[in-house]
Amino acid sequence: MKPIILLLICISCVSLKAQTIHFFQSFDQQRIAYEDTGKGKPVLLLHGFINTGANWRRTELYKDLITKGYRVIVPDMRGNGKSDKPHEEKFYQHNAETKDMMALMKFLQIKDYFVIGYSRGAIIAAKLISLDKGVKKAVLGGIGQYFTKPDWARRKMFEEAFLGKAHLHPEAQGAVMYAKSIGADTLVLGYLQRYQPATSPNALANYKGKVMIINGDADLDNGDPKVLQGFFKNAKLSIIKGDHNGTYRTAEFSNEILKFLEE
Repeated sequence: MKPIILLLICISCVSLKAQTIHFFQSFDQQRIAYEDTGKGKPVLLLHGFINTGANWRRTELYKDLITKGYRVIVPDMRGNGKSDKPHEEKFYQHNAETKDMMALMKFLQIKDYFVIGYSRGAIIAAKLISLDKGVKKAVLGGIGQYFTKPDWARRKMFEEAFLGKAHLHPEAQGAVMYAKSIGADTLVLGYLQRYQPATSPNALANYKGKVMIINGDADLDNGDPKVLQGFFKNAKLSIIKGDHNGTYRTAEFSNEILKFLEE
């Protein structure tokens, strides 16, 4: 594997209400937005599909992590929020989002950290733990085993729907309409689905850190979390009340994760 060359340049910062949004240039000069709050043990929060870092800032977990003294780093991943949204497919290939997160940690001079991802953020987190030895603990929320398959039918459905074929996929039409209603870039969202990483069970089994898989009891959208747990050598499973879109906002979600991080 060729080494990843990282060009890390902080190019601007802009204040937005209570938080400060920073920007840096990633490995391919794309500008990635992030928030960095606190001075304790670093925790990287990765948002889901058609979301941004702002979705985390409205959760109990975000507030509790800061209260408990963690350093909380919340990016807008490539193609979302205030980060760059190039319209060329090459900018989403070859684990670009994961490389962004590795570049961000290097730019911030963080060697060891925890990562928490929810839904599609958990898929990126899974790839991250397979590539970055600096991840000491990982929380994968709202996810099952299906993302480990490159030909996952649900991923391909959303890819086609966001790239102009929503009429073929009634199940995905609501997501496309919602994305348009909030001004998200549907072309980019289609590319993100097309090049979404699939991390094999063998790669997950090689991870030596601790893992927590946490899902709502009414959430099987992305597979069975119990099956996913079995792919790891050292994974804890927590099933709490909630559906896919609401679980990560709850106090119980936060409490379970905080207990895991403090073990």
